[in-house]
Amino acid sequence: MFFFPENQVRLAVNTVGGPTKTSNLLGVSNACVHKWIAAERVPDIDQAKKLAELSKVAVEKLRAI
Repeated sequence: MFFFPENQVRLAVNTVGGPTKTSNLLGVSNACVHKWIAAERVPDIDQAKKLAELSKVAVEKLRAI
């Protein structure tokens, strides 16, 4: 199990330009992005890889459980 002191999903989403821009770029709903932020995890590996590529946050940090 990994531990990162700050919410890495929030950091990635903010780096991309916020939840709305992230949802548009990834083809998911705005509510979905907010759920990821609340859970501090992107459950879908493909979406996590896309977000990692856009934000330059390591995919391992976005998938931590």
